Amino acid sequence: MISYRTDLNGLTEADLAGFFVGWPTPPSPAQHLAVLRGSYRVVIARSPDDVVGFVNMISDGVLTAFVPWLEVRPEFQGQGIGTELMRRIVAEAAHLYSVDLTCDDALRPYYERLGMTALTGMGLRNRAAL
Repeated sequence: MISYRTDLNGLTEADLAGFFVGWPTPPSPAQHLAVLRGSYRVVIARSPDDVVGFVNMISDGVLTAFVPWLEVRPEFQGQGIGTELMRRIVAEAAHLYSVDLTCDDALRPYYERLGMTALTGMGLRNRAAL
């Protein structure tokens, strides 16, 4: 049984193992935890024993928000956990004008199924920061 929560109390670096599979330079557990704690909103998915997924949102709290990370551990993918995480985080932002994210082209159909539309955007990446 998967449970979902927005409370990060008691969450530790050790709880965040198994994420960022395939990333060329994944964030450290300390960075990961700091990002979650510094986010405007976070939803965590837990099995009885482990954190199995999370999504975070950064926002001005007035009009705009951005979803930088949605991650589900590989062994838990395909069970609707990511969809439920996104449903919950978007519900947290129902009062905002815009919720944006960037993703690889292969993931666009997934986010389109969640009601998002493609936008044109730009960005910078400083991989040395990880």
